[in-house]
This record gives sequence, C-alpha cells and structure tokens, in this order.
Amino acid sequence: MTAPVRGRIDKRQAILEGAFTVFARRGYDQAGVQEIADEAGVAKPTVYNHLHDKATLFRHAMETESQVALGKRLAALEPLLEPGDDLRATLRTVALELLRLHCDDRACALRRLLHSEIARFPETLDIVSASGPHRINEALADRMARLMLSGRLRSADPDLAAEQFMALLTGSMEARSRMGTRTIGEDELRSVAHASVDTFLRASAPAG
Repeated sequence: MTAPVRGRIDKRQAILEGAFTVFARRGYDQAGVQEIADEAGVAKPTVYNHLHDKATLFRHAMETESQVALGKRLAALEPLLEPGDDLRATLRTVALELLRLHCDDRACALRRLLHSEIARFPETLDIVSASGPHRINEALADRMARLMLSGRLRSADPDLAAEQFMALLTGSMEARSRMGTRTIGEDELRSVAHASVDTFLRASAPAG
C-alpha cells in the first residue's frame, strides 16, 4: 500500500473516531463539523472530502464504532475455545470481560446514540446490529456448541444457550448503570459475572 493511500485511510479513521467522540459528547443536533474536525486533528474541508455531510458522518461513525466493539467482544470469547479443566472459572473470566466491555464509556454512548437517533436514522439499528448482539451471539453459540459436543455442557440449543447467557449478564446493566450514566465498579461487575455464570451452569451443567 502506498503512503498516500495509507495516509487517506488514517485520516478517515481519525475523522470517524473524532466524529463518534463528538456525537457522544454533544448529541447529533449539537455536534458541529468544525468540532469534529478539531477532534480529529484535520481541516474542516478534509472532513467533507471524506464523508460529505454530517448525516453520512453519523452513519459511518456508528458503524465503525460498532465494528471496533465487536472485535473486542470476539476477543473476550477466545478463552472458551480452550477452557481448560475449570469451566466455571473460564466462564467467569469471559463474563467479567464482556461486562467490562458492555459498560465501557464508548459502548454506553453507542447505545444512547442509537436510542436517541433511531427515529431520524432507522437504518442505524441494522448497522449496529450487524456488528453487535447478533454477531456476538453467533460466536458465543459456536463456543457453546463445542462445549456441548465435548460433554462440558448439557446438550441443548446452542443459540438459545448463548442468548440466555448474555441475558443473564447484561439484562440488569441498563438499570444498574442508569442508562450508562453511573459507573459500575469492578467488584459489582465481578459479582454480577459470577452470579450469572453460576445461574447458567445450574441450568446447563451435564446431568450426573
């Protein structure tokens, strides 16, 4: 890849990251393209050269942030490929990291922006979902199926098992975090992670 192309990609990435930061801070209506340019460290015309207008900026910023979040969550599932002898401990490690990511400032901002702007940008639901819960559940279901086939979990529908595992983890988080406006401490996250895993295993452990 030549240097000019690399530089263009880097500028576009900086613009999208800056745009998401400003949208998260200001909301869509109050966010200005000049502020986004300042946040990204580029000139205002450069923003328009790459992404044309504020609406396009918003859509692409939401998509990019969703993809970054997806990458982190998929990495959090990796220990389940080789869970070792102590499955409970591995599930707790995975659960805690998923909760940390769910409660991350940018993850909370992504959900708030999705909820607040979905009437104006209904397509963002599909954009975020394509890199969000659906993809995580797919990957987690694959890990669950492997554990079922190896006899580590009771044989069942892996898609439903993944959905239930995530529901146990994140179901209470919006209320606990007051829609992302309250920081949840590490001890509370660990308590929720451990309780969720224990409940899941009581329902999903193999018989005998």
